[in-house]
Amino acid sequence: MARRMTAAEIRRFFEYLRDENPAPVTELNYTNEFELLAAVMLSAQSTDVGVNKATAKLYPVANTPQMILDLGEAGLKSYIATLGLYNSKAKHLMATCAMLVERHNGQIPRTRKELESLPGVGRKTANVVLNVLFDEPTMAVDTHIFRVGNRTGIAPGKTPLDVEKGLLKRIPKEFMQHAHHWLILHGRYTCTARKPKCHACPVSAECHWPEKPTAI
Repeated sequence: MARRMTAAEIRRFFEYLRDENPAPVTELNYTNEFELLAAVMLSAQSTDVGVNKATAKLYPVANTPQMILDLGEAGLKSYIATLGLYNSKAKHLMATCAMLVERHNGQIPRTRKELESLPGVGRKTANVVLNVLFDEPTMAVDTHIFRVGNRTGIAPGKTPLDVEKGLLKRIPKEFMQHAHHWLILHGRYTCTARKPKCHACPVSAECHWPEKPTAI
């Protein structure tokens, strides 16, 4: 396991990522709050590219909770059948749409407790929604962030929650608004699971990965 980064190294790490991409955004396509929530729910064990292909066909037909309910579960499945776990995703999304209509007037709730009460919405999904839609400094730890947190030494942890807590504690507040996206993009395109691009990594000097090449 990588040794922990120092506070100074963490600051330099995020300064470099900020300089490269000052205003990072999610790669999931959406035009309203519900579309973002639905896309994040559909993204479990699926790529953003795959989700965007499915929603590009779904959203012109149904992009509100009531429209999804009107479409029906079978109709919804026909649009998302290319995604993994589409049967359970359709079931959860239908149940969430029903709850949004019945309890929230079709609007996306703004609190973690209310979000996590929606069927199929766990802590990670709630964190994404809170960060992207409501500008809260949350940290949604997916496989990319879990890997980067451990590999680099920013916030090593045995579970996603351990890594989340470590990142929230150790990342300076000035970087927290965008830290979630910087880490995801870094893990997706540079610090990849297989054959990480250490030679092209702008933050290699701060990284404490034991397997990092000595000459970059």
